Amino acid sequence: MKEVAFIRQNKSKWLEFEQSLASNQSRNPDEMANLYIHLLNDLSFAQTYYPKSKTTDYLNFLVTQIYRKIYKTKRLEKNRFRKFFTTDVPLLMYKHRKTMWFAFVMFLFFVVLGAVSAKYDDTFVRLILGDGYVNMTLENIEKGDPMAVYKSGGRMGSFIGITVNNVNVALRAFIFGILAGIPTFYIAMTNGIMVGSFQYFFYEQGVFAESLQGIWLHGAMEIFSIIVATASGFILAASVLFPGTYSRFNSFRMGFRESLYIILSTLPFFVAAGFIEGFVTRLSNTMPLSLNLIIILGSFAFIFFYYMVYPFILSRKMGKRRELSHYIQSII
Repeated sequence: MKEVAFIRQNKSKWLEFEQSLASNQSRNPDEMANLYIHLLNDLSFAQTYYPKSKTTDYLNFLVTQIYRKIYKTKRLEKNRFRKFFTTDVPLLMYKHRKTMWFAFVMFLFFVVLGAVSAKYDDTFVRLILGDGYVNMTLENIEKGDPMAVYKSGGRMGSFIGITVNNVNVALRAFIFGILAGIPTFYIAMTNGIMVGSFQYFFYEQGVFAESLQGIWLHGAMEIFSIIVATASGFILAASVLFPGTYSRFNSFRMGFRESLYIILSTLPFFVAAGFIEGFVTRLSNTMPLSLNLIIILGSFAFIFFYYMVYPFILSRKMGKRRELSHYIQSII
C-alpha cells in the first residue's frame, strides 16, 4: 500500500485521538487500550514499509502519548512536579523570552552603572553599602580575609536567613509587577547597582580575584534567580498594562498564573544558593581553585541553560510535533 493511501485510510482515527490528547478528555480504559492496540498495529505497519517517513514519527509520538495515559500510576503527583520544571516553565520562558532577555540586559546595565559610579565617586560605595559594612570589609581586607563576612554566624542559621531574605526579594519583585512594574524596576536597579559597586570596591582594594571566588559561589544562582524574578514581575505588569484582545481581568489572571509559575521555579535555585552561601562560601579561600571554578561556572551554566537555552530546544521539539500533525492533516 502506498503511504498516501495508508494515511487517508487511517487519518480520521489518528486525528481524533490527537485531539483527545490535546483536550485531556477522559476515555473509557477499555476504549483506550483498544485504540492503543490499533495505533500500535499502524505503527508496526509504518515501521515496516515507511521506516524513515514522517508518518512513522507521527504514529510513534501518538503511541508514546497513549502509553503514558494508560500506564500512569500513583506517581502522578511526582510526574506533575517533573512536568512543571521540564515542560511548563520552559515553555513559559520561551513565550516570554523577550521579557527575560530585557530583564537580563537591564540588570547587566545597572551592574556596569554601579561599577562606573563607584569608580568616579569615592563616596558612592558608602552611599550604597553603608559605612558600617564598608569599614568592616576594609578591616577584613587588612587582616588578609576579604570574605570573612561570610564566615560569621552559624552555618544553618546563615543558610535559612539568607534563603528567606532572597526569596522575600524575589517575591516582592514579582508581586510589585501589579503596580505597573515600577517597584520591580527599582528592585532590579538597586540590586544591579549594588553588585556593580560592590565588585568595583573589591577591585579598587586589590582583592578582586578573591571576591569573585567568594561572592559568585552563591551569587551565580542567587543573582540570576533575582533576574528571573524581575522578569516575572514585568510579565505581570504587561498583563495589566497591555491586555491585547483579552479583557483586562482575564489578561491579568493569565499573566498572574504564568508569572507565578516562573517565580515558583526559582525556589530550588534560591535554596541551593542559600545552602552554598551558608556552608560553602566560607571555605572559598581554602578550597582548590579548580573546585571553586567548577561550582561557579557550573552553577551559572546550569541556570542560564535552563532559563535561556532549554526553552528554545523544547519549543523546537514541540514545533516538530506540530509539523508532523500538519503533515498528516495535509493529506486529503
